[in-house]
Amino acid sequence: MNKKENMQVERIIKLALEEDIGSGDITTGFLVSARAKTKAMVLVHEPGVICGMTIARRVFEVVNKNHQGKGVKFIAKVKDGERVKRGQKIAEISGDARVILTAERVALNFLQRLSGIAALTGSYVDVVSSLKLKHSPKIIDTRKMTPGLRYLEKYAVRCGGGHNHRMGLYDMVLVKDNHLQVIKSAFNSLENGKELESLIKKVRKKMPKKIKIEVEVENISQLKQVIKLDVDIIMLDNMRGEILRKAVEMIHQKRNKESVLLPLIEVSGGINLENIKQLALLGIERISIGKLTSEPKALDISMEIK
Repeated sequence: MNKKENMQVERIIKLALEEDIGSGDITTGFLVSARAKTKAMVLVHEPGVICGMTIARRVFEVVNKNHQGKGVKFIAKVKDGERVKRGQKIAEISGDARVILTAERVALNFLQRLSGIAALTGSYVDVVSSLKLKHSPKIIDTRKMTPGLRYLEKYAVRCGGGHNHRMGLYDMVLVKDNHLQVIKSAFNSLENGKELESLIKKVRKKMPKKIKIEVEVENISQLKQVIKLDVDIIMLDNMRGEILRKAVEMIHQKRNKESVLLPLIEVSGGINLENIKQLALLGIERISIGKLTSEPKALDISMEIK
């Protein structure tokens, strides 16, 4: 993670601990001596991809500092992005018993959620990789994220072998159907191309070169207009079968005719582990999947006191 992401992680951890601990862990405070020491191990109960080890360690460090603990040692046995098997020990923890018990749930919540995202992403990456294509499409996420956890969840996608789409509304132009519905004149221009072309030119002129422009299309009629524009990516949204194949072929024909690599082709909408192989074989560059972060199953991970 970069410096900005690390700052976000610190903020997220602080909020998570405040939410869980509040004024204090009253159960542990009453039952466990301040002098008690213990050892614990973190176990995985199903195969998957691990993500969040450094975050879990940081949770124990912050709790120890905030509650004047006597010190906790967190030893990771695996690294983020590593494949694990059922029953594998991924970490050992020792030290202040109060700190370990108080930090347990928040640390595990991060590990389970992020590892679930990494594992699901890895499943899609594995299917595409198995095709052994010369140029495999990238599996990318969307903005369907848990509010407040975007930096962590996008990091988890990368740990699973995937790639990130835009971080937010501020770092990429993505013209979607609802934008065009609101800007009625632009929406109509999808039939004649002129007004939308004018809008794209204005965006190009005002935005820095590093800002990419992507336009979403839902049918061949829209594509015929958008394919003429100066855009970096065309998203083929919810297209299937012959219509999708025709759309991909049209973009390839444009690129071959003009000897250019752009626009890149992104396919999105209704993608699952059953149909992704067929999509990858079409000769596209990007497959965006919202369910990577909106529908992952948390990886089964627990902490057990020795």
